Amino acid sequence: MKNREIILTKRPDGEPTREHLQIREAAMPQPAEGEVLTRLLYVSVDPYMRGRMNEGKSYIEPFKLNQPMEGGAIAEVISSNAEALKKGDIVTGSLPWREYVSLPAADLRKIDPSLGPITTSLHILGMTGLTAYFGLMDIGEPQEGETVVVSGAAGAVGSAVVQIATIAGARVVGIAGTDEKVQFVKQLGADTVINYRTEDVGQTLAKACPNGIDVYFDNVGGPISDEVYPLLNKFARVVQCGAISSYNKKEDTGPRIQQYLIKSSALIKGFTVGDYRERFTEGFRHLSKWLGEGKLTYEETITEGFDNIPEAFFGLFKGENVGKQLVKVNDPSGK
Repeated sequence: MKNREIILTKRPDGEPTREHLQIREAAMPQPAEGEVLTRLLYVSVDPYMRGRMNEGKSYIEPFKLNQPMEGGAIAEVISSNAEALKKGDIVTGSLPWREYVSLPAADLRKIDPSLGPITTSLHILGMTGLTAYFGLMDIGEPQEGETVVVSGAAGAVGSAVVQIATIAGARVVGIAGTDEKVQFVKQLGADTVINYRTEDVGQTLAKACPNGIDVYFDNVGGPISDEVYPLLNKFARVVQCGAISSYNKKEDTGPRIQQYLIKSSALIKGFTVGDYRERFTEGFRHLSKWLGEGKLTYEETITEGFDNIPEAFFGLFKGENVGKQLVKVNDPSGK
């Protein structure tokens, strides 16, 4: 069997392209005691990976040059030297972008297919869903009848936030970038959806939120968020989850927000899902229950082929995906 991997060869100065990533041959690993040999099935590509391509201090270690990129993935165990997992088990974890890899069984979680299709472990029943759940419910604390605004509402996290806010009884306003995405977010239960490419966000947002904004779940930052701050209500909560609009920019400036925070006594808090690691079981319990009850749904954009992982990743910054962007590398054995 041949093995390949995708490595970071150069740190981007702006938007990443093929010159920054390279596919190369890799040795076929042999699992040590307590390890399993896995075959890659699905790869999750996510905006946060762009930050890991940079050098410098952050909440997570930067990718190393001439080493594989890595992130959430699904794999099949093809041989095992660990009691916890056996051949044929489908597992998820943080894996390198490599077709075959040996990992300690303790670093992997066996997927329960009875909860939903295995791919949901990479979004609605995985880190994406947990990010939406804890960010909205723990920081945003939406109350029935309040107005929740979600930027990047058609993305993997944003689409989950829209639905959870609806479950909480809030009035939801989504912001997305195409007519297709607008329709998708409406189908998720949003009361109003703004197309930021074709509408004046400031004017439309003011009309859509006549009673102001109580919770803002921010996935994008930039000019869209600049229009939100003047509409914040007293004691509003801003959940700072992402800032994809600036990830590829050398400089990013905008209006100062301090005056709006002071006038509204608003809270703004940044977070990563890892902050809630000790409470993951709680999050999984709620998400799986809602999914089983039909209160949660999801959309996947699936690109096929190991060679196309870089293009799927680059497409995130052009807004090409609806819902969760995945790359299918292989089917499980026997399918």
